[in-house]
Amino acid sequence: MKQIRIGQGYDVHQFVPGRKLIIGGVHIPYQKGALGHSDADVLIHAICDALLGAAALGDIGQRFPDNDPSLKDISSLIILEKVVSMLKEKGYYFGNIDSTVILQSPAIKNHIPEMRKKIAEIMGIDVSDVSVK
Repeated sequence: MKQIRIGQGYDVHQFVPGRKLIIGGVHIPYQKGALGHSDADVLIHAICDALLGAAALGDIGQRFPDNDPSLKDISSLIILEKVVSMLKEKGYYFGNIDSTVILQSPAIKNHIPEMRKKIAEIMGIDVSDVSVK
């Protein structure tokens, strides 16, 4: 049996015009989006970093480098699926996720239930075990 492990992750992306804003796998209507090689989903990236860190498997940049053309514009939900698969192969399972998004705007509170649902589905845990603040 694996011991209890806790990971911490964070991510930051610059807002730019001409990109969709994706947070927690959800499109948030806004005049700008996050700049990045993938869909630049800061919430999912932070969760992936926390999971990888808890298992001592590096970070998202090492596992999914921004110079890999196969990852160009990839949904970060696919990256999360791959991270979850990696950890399950190592015998890990997930208890809960607690996450925080820091933005001045746009407001995301109306999108949080959908974010929680998507994250829970991919991780194979109950939505009540996923917190997005």
